[in-house]
Amino acid sequence: MWFHGIVGSTFVYGCHELGHGTVFATKWLNTLFLWIFSVLFWWNPYDYAASHTYHHRYSQFQEGDRENLPPLVPALGKFTVLQLATCNVFSTPGNVFGKGGMISTILLTIKSALGGVASFPSAAQHEWLKAVHADQPEDFAKSMHASQLIVLFHTSIFGYAFMTNQWIVFLIVSLHQFFSNWLSYLVGSCQHMGLKSNVPDFRLNSRTILLPRGLEFLFWNMNFHIEHHMFANVPFYNLQALHNEVRLYMPKPRTLFEAWREMRETYRRQLIDCRYEYETPLPNIEPKIAGGGLEIDELAYGLGDLAPAGLRKR
Repeated sequence: MWFHGIVGSTFVYGCHELGHGTVFATKWLNTLFLWIFSVLFWWNPYDYAASHTYHHRYSQFQEGDRENLPPLVPALGKFTVLQLATCNVFSTPGNVFGKGGMISTILLTIKSALGGVASFPSAAQHEWLKAVHADQPEDFAKSMHASQLIVLFHTSIFGYAFMTNQWIVFLIVSLHQFFSNWLSYLVGSCQHMGLKSNVPDFRLNSRTILLPRGLEFLFWNMNFHIEHHMFANVPFYNLQALHNEVRLYMPKPRTLFEAWREMRETYRRQLIDCRYEYETPLPNIEPKIAGGGLEIDELAYGLGDLAPAGLRKR
């Protein structure tokens, strides 16, 4: 289960990329695998699509992007590490989009299936999800139905395990994502944590890190995160080639260790000065941009199939 969980906890990156609709040239294949990944991962694709569209449109501008609420804490406390290394049972939603650990994920999915918001009122993300639902009311019913499908599927797996006394099936199929979260946490935390907010330069608000090729595959090349934000319609399997093309204009990529050292040092400084954010050193050479900036509607379509229909019209 430990190794199974390492792979299973990276399914969120599959949900993300399939949500952009760029994995397959055939749209129905993207949709099919998006639902397979989402149901297995207890992931609501409608809630995420609405939130993530704003995340790309207004990356780290706090007026329009509340998917990551600073300050993001690079937590490595004993209880956190214990859960990450074994089974993430008790963690709750924090400052990043998500449902937390096993107990809160199951409870919040049921809450969403009954027509509620998939967050606790005390959570930092609660107001953001409420705002997303209010902004996209036509997708609210779809979100509820998605949660109902997820609950029905995992209830069926639980019923099968109960009837056959094959509890390993329930562990492998329904609870895999909660085991061995440590690697997903270490890599995923590097994307924006500690970096500049309210700046239009993706090189300052996002972070690219270098990983071994096998880990890049597991994380769907999302370690090339600056490149992903700059060109969100580029499929994940072309991000390394894109990185090689634009590397002269990019900051030096960090290793995983360097990124965490940077984030921990940034957080220590934020405890003294809450306004402090790390400013990534940029190369002296300026990129040449032809054709000027993008209009907002063009940007929405530049996200692949991510944007809900209501947001594409704006």
